[in-house]
Amino acid sequence: RCRWYIDPIDGTHNFIRGVPLFGTLLALEVDGELQLGIVSAPALRERWYARRGGGAWAVGAVRSEAPRAIHVSGISALADAQVLYGSAHDIETSARAPGFRSLLGEVWRDRGFGDFWGYALLAEGAAEAVIEVDLSAWDVAAPLVLVEESGGRVTDFAGRRLIDSGTLLATNGLLHDTILARVLASD
Repeated sequence: RCRWYIDPIDGTHNFIRGVPLFGTLLALEVDGELQLGIVSAPALRERWYARRGGGAWAVGAVRSEAPRAIHVSGISALADAQVLYGSAHDIETSARAPGFRSLLGEVWRDRGFGDFWGYALLAEGAAEAVIEVDLSAWDVAAPLVLVEESGGRVTDFAGRRLIDSGTLLATNGLLHDTILARVLASD
């Protein structure tokens, strides 16, 4: 049984305001397992894609036209990590991540790069984690395959590998348990 997940404009608010950080997400699920993820950013002329067991790749005009294999970073210290998120306000007011603000004080750098862009940066090794809330399955499906095939790990805030719980932590894998514990910690 096959199911497609399609997000025609991920980063809708960026698109509306003329910010070129928007994309199209496509994912294919076969018999309950996500097998293919494609993230395309037409304004950037970049595309990232992954196939279960086939690794993660990027192609585009920014670096070269030839596909290049991508991989998450090898950073394992929280103090050296760059953490990305969609909206700090949304995360904090959701009450689902009580330790979020404290976590940001422990990392090297944090930035509000959400939507597809954060996952692309994570998969390419430019960041170590992406934290988001208020997501739909079509927001998560393609990035999950991309991040996992680039060597990372993706769960919801309960540590489950789900795409429909509304929360998401995607990491380079090395920092996943540490960041998840910090996000959930009550100060």
